[in-house]
Order: sequence, then C-alpha cells, then structure tokens
Amino acid sequence: MKRLVDLRFILKELTRSHPRIIIRDSHTHKACHPKNFTDYDTIKHEFKFPQISGHFNFAEDVLDKWAEKEKAGGRAPNPALWWVDGQRREVQWSFEELGFHSRKLANVFTELCQLRQRDRVFLMLPRIPEWWLVNIACLRTGTVLLPGTCQLTARDILHRLRTSGAKCVVTDEFLAPLVDEVAPQCPALNCKIIVSHSNTAKQTVLFTHLTPRDDPMSIFFTSGTTGSPKMTQHSQCSFGIGLTVNGKYWLDLTARDVLWNTSDTGWAKTAWSSVYGAWIQGSCVFVHRMPRFDTSTVLETLSKFPITTFCTAPTAYRMLIQEDMSKYSFGSLQHCVCAGEPINPEVMQKWKQATGLHIYEGYGQTETVLIAGTFKGMDIKPGSIGKASPAYDVQGDPEKTAECYRADFYLTGDRGYMDEDGYLWFVGRADDVILSAGYRIGPFEVENALIEHEAVAESAVVSSPDPIRGEVVKAFIVLTAEYESHDKSQLVADLQTHVKQVTAPYKYPRKIEFVEQLPKTISGKIRRVELRKREWSTKPEAE
Repeated sequence: MKRLVDLRFILKELTRSHPRIIIRDSHTHKACHPKNFTDYDTIKHEFKFPQISGHFNFAEDVLDKWAEKEKAGGRAPNPALWWVDGQRREVQWSFEELGFHSRKLANVFTELCQLRQRDRVFLMLPRIPEWWLVNIACLRTGTVLLPGTCQLTARDILHRLRTSGAKCVVTDEFLAPLVDEVAPQCPALNCKIIVSHSNTAKQTVLFTHLTPRDDPMSIFFTSGTTGSPKMTQHSQCSFGIGLTVNGKYWLDLTARDVLWNTSDTGWAKTAWSSVYGAWIQGSCVFVHRMPRFDTSTVLETLSKFPITTFCTAPTAYRMLIQEDMSKYSFGSLQHCVCAGEPINPEVMQKWKQATGLHIYEGYGQTETVLIAGTFKGMDIKPGSIGKASPAYDVQGDPEKTAECYRADFYLTGDRGYMDEDGYLWFVGRADDVILSAGYRIGPFEVENALIEHEAVAESAVVSSPDPIRGEVVKAFIVLTAEYESHDKSQLVADLQTHVKQVTAPYKYPRKIEFVEQLPKTISGKIRRVELRKREWSTKPEAE
C-alpha cells in the first residue's frame, strides 16, 4: 500500500508588524496620466519583448534582482508582499524576505519531498502568504505549478491530480481531507504539504535551478465546451516575460505602486496581476484574506490602505456601485482596471462619478497574456475592450493548440468586431462556455453533475443574462417519470444542492426550468444554441 508523506510546513512570525507605508499621490486631481509610456501609439511602436536566449528563471532573474536593488537603496520603500486579514493581522515582506522564505520551502520540495525539475505541484490554498511562497519555490526548483481554487470538490481534485500526474499537493488543514479521500486513486502522488500553525525550522538553500526559457512553468485547468477542464501550460518565459505588457502598460505599474487584485488564487488572473505583472515592475502586491467578496470590506480597504491600483471583475464593480460610496474616501487610488467578462457602460459611469476614475478594461485568456485593452491616455469607448496589446505568447497542449491556429492567427473562440478606429468590441463566445462573474464554466461539467441525480432524465445547460453577474448558469431539465409530479420548487433546491456537492459550488445552476423535451438536431444532438438564443432574446433589467 502506497504511503503518502504528510509534511506540515509553516513560516514563523506571520503577524509581525511593520510601519505602514504612506504613498502620496503626486497629482492634485484624479487625472490618470501614464507613467511608463506617452500614449498607445508609443506602446505599439516602441514595445519589444526582451531577447532571452538559453535560460530564464523569474525568481532569479526578476525577484532576486529587485532584492539587490532594495539593498542598494534603488527601490521605493514598499513591501513586495503586503497581506492583511481584516482582523488587525498583517504581513509585510520585502523582496529579500520573499527570497529567504521561498528558499526554505524550495529546500522542503527538493530534500524532503524529493521533487525534481519538471515534477508537478498542485497548489490549493486561500489568499494567505504561503500561496505566494509556493509560487516562488516552484520557480526556484523548476517544478511546475498547478493552482486550484479552494472551491474544488474531491471529484475535481481527483481529475486534476490524475490528469496532471502531480507528485505533490500543497494545501491547508481544511482541504486536506478532500485530498486524502482521492489520494489512493492517484499513483503519481507521493507528497502532501499542509500549511498549519505549527512551526518547523528548515535549512535555507542558496541555489536556483537553471531553467531553459521554454521549460514548463505552470499549468492551469480551464473549462471548455465538452468534457472536463483541460490543461493549459505556460513556459518560463510566456508569463515571466510575456506579462510585461500587463504590468508595464495596462496596469502601468512602478516600484512605488501598491496593487490590489481580488482574483481567486485558482485562476490565471492572480498570476497575471498578483505575481508576474506586479513583480516585473517591482510593485507591492497587496492581498486581503477576505474568504468571500464583501463590498463593505473592499470599500473600507480601498479607503484605509494606500492602494494605488485596483483590479477586480466587472461583477464586483456592479456590486460595489450599489453601496453608498459617498461614505468613503479614495485618496490613494489612481488606476482601476477590470477583466474576466464584459463591463457595462453604466457601471463605468457610476464608478467614475463616485471615485473620479475610469475603469480600464482588459481582455485575455488563460492561454495568453493581455490580448487587448484600454490603456491610459487612450480615449475610452464604453463597452469596447480597447485596442490590441503589443504582443502575447501562447503555450499549450499541442493538439488542442493546433486546433486554435489558422496560419499565423490564434483563434480565441470569442466573437467580436473591430470598428473604424481600431477598437475591439466583445460579442460573445463562439462555443457554449459560460462566463459568469469571471468564472469559466463548461456546460458539460454541470450536465454531468445533474444527470447523476435520479430525478434528471436529460439536461441542457446554457448561459442566461443576469444584471449583476453578467450571465449565470441555467439548466433546462427533462424529469424522469417518477419525479414529474414532485414539487418543482423543492426539486430546484434539491438539484442545486446536489450540483454544489458533486462539483465546485460556483458551477451550480442559479436558474432551472423544467421542460418536456429538449430541442435536438436530426442526429439527436442537443441544440444549445436555440436555448441560449431564447434566453438572450429578452435581457432582464437591473433593479
């Protein structure tokens, strides 16, 4: 019987306090002037990716270089990572401290877990400092990181571990039982690291593996139209260099900035902004523990802390403008961006009225860096996702990636158009993927969960418009004969609970409609396009 090694790892003094950094706005008004460029045309004409030949390692070639600048007094006195939990506990680490602590964890990976370069590490932690240390430790050891949201069920975890062949899992005491449940079915898994409140001193290692620029660095699971979530792989350079376009131009960050991005740690957007984009520029990454998105917490945090750049999903902005924002002051805030789904023009207008700041939209995918966006100095056309970014890099499964290419063009699977001024306008997905509050949800995943309930004979899942989340999951269900006479409201509640238990809770159908039959083609395939068209023919109005 295989023995799963259980290593409990924690760093000491997570609540040590530092003097609060005060960053003063040099502007006397809320004008959002570019700091790293003049205008969009300048970006297009001058931007070039650094030429990297041979080896590249983000930890050594970027993070450690910022640590050297800190020692020499060549960087603003910001922490590199600033974590708060809303209960008066804070962590502030410099780049030097990030290097020290991440090397300790790298030693655990190589010495105790016996991980080698290109071995895969599955990471499932909430917004706590150790999540960032695992990211850096994987970079230092050349191991491949696979982030996962804490909302995953045992079934979701099993799929990711078996598909990836991960040898190590890093999680906390709350999620560890789910890993234990499926571990016997994962032959490659041989090490589990649990972040707990016990302290273990480890020797500090002073090396970083030489990693070829095209070596795999991270893998993200992303939902598709059919089947379970697929793996999307990025190389050492595709994010470590490619996200320069995000950090330097879209976010327009400098070493004096404090960036707060609210994305879930399981999504690529956290890597985009809260790791690579910010640290390429030497900026401070601000993190709030916030287990669930709370509008009051967000607004109070933006008022209390010197956050200069704020990034969140359009759904979050829609929720925030419902609050009385006149009660708050946003003296440090200089730049606001969004990504993950289209944002409504009226939301942008209300946010501007409350804060004096525009919301700059960005568009990209798990497979890419920023593909298009509105940049500072650019005229904003509400509803448009802006103009094309200077460049992007894609790495992925060869067969699936090949299907997305036509000659030199990468086909995103999204539909849109370009106007006469070069602005891009998002229309919708070309496939059936549902984009709800920034979450990508494949219909098959929900249908597969529903069909396991004895009341469901057949189902079809599509997107349905929603004034807050943009769109939500709706399930059309044909009941089995024995359930046709059951109370429908109770069935809705039962089916929603069932899906939450079978798969990640964010995927459950918020709307359910019982039908006698589903529209199908002559060959018997469900015509989701017909159901989706019906749903979107009349959009609900916001209250």
